[in-house]
Amino acid sequence: MAPRTGKSDPTTAPSAAPRRPERGTSRNASRVPEHATEHATEGTTTTIALANQKGGVAKTTSVASIGAALAEQGKRVLLVDLDPQACLTFSLGVDPDRVERSVHDVLTGAAVLGDVVVTCDEGIHLVPSTIDLAGAEAMLLPRPGREYVLRSALEGAEAAYDIVILDCSPSLGVLTLNALTAADALIIPMPCEMLSHRGVGQLLDTVADVQKILNRDLEVWGILPTLFDGRSNHAREVLADVGERYDLPVLDPPIPKTVRFAEAPAVGRSILSTARSSRGAQAYRDVAASLLARL
Repeated sequence: MAPRTGKSDPTTAPSAAPRRPERGTSRNASRVPEHATEHATEGTTTTIALANQKGGVAKTTSVASIGAALAEQGKRVLLVDLDPQACLTFSLGVDPDRVERSVHDVLTGAAVLGDVVVTCDEGIHLVPSTIDLAGAEAMLLPRPGREYVLRSALEGAEAAYDIVILDCSPSLGVLTLNALTAADALIIPMPCEMLSHRGVGQLLDTVADVQKILNRDLEVWGILPTLFDGRSNHAREVLADVGERYDLPVLDPPIPKTVRFAEAPAVGRSILSTARSSRGAQAYRDVAASLLARL
């Protein structure tokens, strides 16, 4: 697909740039330095949303791991935590309770995106989240052009990154609509369990509406099978069925179920750092390589 060259809402005028707030602190990360944009190249950013309104699908693990795998390949990666639970933020070594500026401030106009970005281990940049984001949907609902807020915020910083990955909240509310409106591509993480099918059809209906009304350029890159147990006949049957059921590509390889994924967030890193040679780490490297081949 063609890289992003900058989107704009033809019906909604951009808001004035807000005052720059003071910088904050985090558990295990530093603020992004000013030189982060020194080698920026206009028109080379691809924004990918990972979304599934069902929780427990390894969505956040996938965002962190794919981001780390892309960074290993020398790509400039920005991850955006759009979940009020802030699991991505915590898993990358940032304490949500100590974050002074977050994605909530960006969406509500209290900060510009560049002022909330932190640099994490593994060469990843992060727009952190906090519990304050839970109130953002109510604040955005009466706002004209509310679905375009994130897209507008990203446009000011996209040139500094090759890839932006959006970790969506487990819902189909305004935050997820913002992600789908801002994204070039959607990936749907789905465990290899029959009950995990529930809700995927509704998500795809929402995506179709977004493509018609808000973001005609949005592509669905496919389903990412997660929590795959190759010893289970059921898991293999689900994996074989899911692509045909939804008429979507299935990304390969499936992400295996392993305790290594649970260990990584405790030290604020991805599995690519804590268990570099594990099957899970290699699976995410392979997925990242397949994504790079599409750019």
